[in-house]
Amino acid sequence: MQISNNTKGILLSMASALALSNVYIFSKAALQEIHLAQFGTYWFGLGIIWNLLFILIFRRNIDFRGISKKSWGALGLIAVLEMIGTTLFFLAINTVENPAVVSFLANINPLMVGLMGFLLLKERFNRIELFGMGITLLGAVLISFKSKGIIGNLWLPGTEYIVLAGVAYAFSNVVAKKQIKKINTSILALSRLILLFLLSFFSLLYLELPFKIPLSAFGNTAFGSVLGPFLTATLGYLALKHIEISKASMVSSIRSLFVLIGAYLYFGNLPTDIQIIGGLLTMGGVVLISLGKLKLNNR
Repeated sequence: MQISNNTKGILLSMASALALSNVYIFSKAALQEIHLAQFGTYWFGLGIIWNLLFILIFRRNIDFRGISKKSWGALGLIAVLEMIGTTLFFLAINTVENPAVVSFLANINPLMVGLMGFLLLKERFNRIELFGMGITLLGAVLISFKSKGIIGNLWLPGTEYIVLAGVAYAFSNVVAKKQIKKINTSILALSRLILLFLLSFFSLLYLELPFKIPLSAFGNTAFGSVLGPFLTATLGYLALKHIEISKASMVSSIRSLFVLIGAYLYFGNLPTDIQIIGGLLTMGGVVLISLGKLKLNNR
């Protein structure tokens, strides 16, 4: 039975979401024991190894010479944006107590993409998209309350990292979608890893931190590096070859439920009730935004 491109894209996006959900868990576990620079050096260094092995075994026909100068420029821009976004993401993981909260707040990424389209490309939204954006924003505000339903300081520490990461990822997704058929997905994944590894490695040297880390932290980092720097990025880029960003965003929002369950099983804690309600609203908002964009594209 032949699988359609749409089904392939959805399945790949679901697999990417499942892999990403585990990134939240294992990175949080590792960062509880080691510094962010130590974590990044091992996490992205191992990620480079997994990607190179994949390229050598399964992608021997990659031709770097076939990439145009324009595509090389786009590749560099994507790598820099992904480096910024990923660094901010792990800063958020390191700062926010529960990784499920970070996952819920990360659902504002489609909202960021929409706002950039409005500001930079003068795009217009239909009613479904606008309603979805409003729901997403409401959910993000609810999640960001510091206490159970009591409005104190609005933003939780670390929320600003998620918002800024969303901006970087939004730019990256737009550029990647335009170049995805011109640049091999393995090259896209590898380029961001190299920059992130160099940033982490030089930070490690500058801060004079030891290379030696606890075995438990290394185990969490090694396992997570297979899921994050390798599977999540590769599967995510492959999904974009078959489906629109809107569909990929809608499917990937389910990762929040995986993270919620994983955080409870691994760390034994849950977000507050109001944060869970806010998280569900962000997920619903992502679905509405995506449905609105799909409706617009089908006209």
